[in-house]
Amino acid sequence: MPIRLEVDEVADRLDRFLHERLPDYSRARLQTWIREGRVRIDGKVAKPSCRLKGGEVIEVEPGELPELKAEPEDLPLEILYEDEAVIAVNKPAGMVVHAGAGIYRGTLVNALLHHFERLSSVGGEMRPGIVHRLDRFTSGVILAARHDKAHRELAAQFASREVEKVYLTLVHGSLERETGRIEKPVARDPRRRVRMTARLARGRPAVTHYRVKQRFPGFTLLEVRPGTGRTHQIRVHLASIGYPVVGDRLYGAPAKVAGMPPLGRYFLHASRIAFRTPATGERVTVEAPLAPELGEWLEKLGGLQ
Repeated sequence: MPIRLEVDEVADRLDRFLHERLPDYSRARLQTWIREGRVRIDGKVAKPSCRLKGGEVIEVEPGELPELKAEPEDLPLEILYEDEAVIAVNKPAGMVVHAGAGIYRGTLVNALLHHFERLSSVGGEMRPGIVHRLDRFTSGVILAARHDKAHRELAAQFASREVEKVYLTLVHGSLERETGRIEKPVARDPRRRVRMTARLARGRPAVTHYRVKQRFPGFTLLEVRPGTGRTHQIRVHLASIGYPVVGDRLYGAPAKVAGMPPLGRYFLHASRIAFRTPATGERVTVEAPLAPELGEWLEKLGGLQ
């Protein structure tokens, strides 16, 4: 069945536009479909060199995708907690949680399969065990389910907001209040599909609570508790009130900080998670130590005072 897309007023190259709107497909695959005549613009077969002007209607006829299955891969894995139902891992920044958008190796799923062999199948063969996710450049604690019953019980806890998640983040600027609440709907940015936005009236409801932990000249270290689990929620919410996460250029953070080395990621770390383990029903709290590169960056920042 063709995928129908409408182009907004922003001009762009066809392959780049398709990759932003269809992130589950690699750019190379999309370019192949263009060459094969599977992409039409206003009813006409698109040319690879086509540039969009805005207002066009695009139809994509996806080609057959090879059946993929996540494979075990011998990768380092820091296990913070495990029982018969669940595994808690300290994910490093830069590691993708599961395959997608042309990435099939080096993921957390690959590592989990090597260390544990059997994981829940609820999420499919490319996402075994994955109940929730962290962005690629976010570090910290993440849970994986060892069997289907555990997966469904954990998913129900996330859906009912029983799971407590706590993050540490460093933002640009000095917040006036010691605590605060951001309640703004989060939606896909219509101009840049790789982004989310909290500047539209529409979107999925989202709530983020924050508390100041430490202040630096021009920066604030926050403890953040998301009340909902929207894509990029913490990053987009903090940017929407004028305090982008350090290193997060997608949401407005500067590329460089005077006197400081490049961070190479954004300063967001999942520091704690609390849940009821399906193994016993008991409440479990798991903490992940701050990633070394973030700790070192904070120390250097403190030294500039």
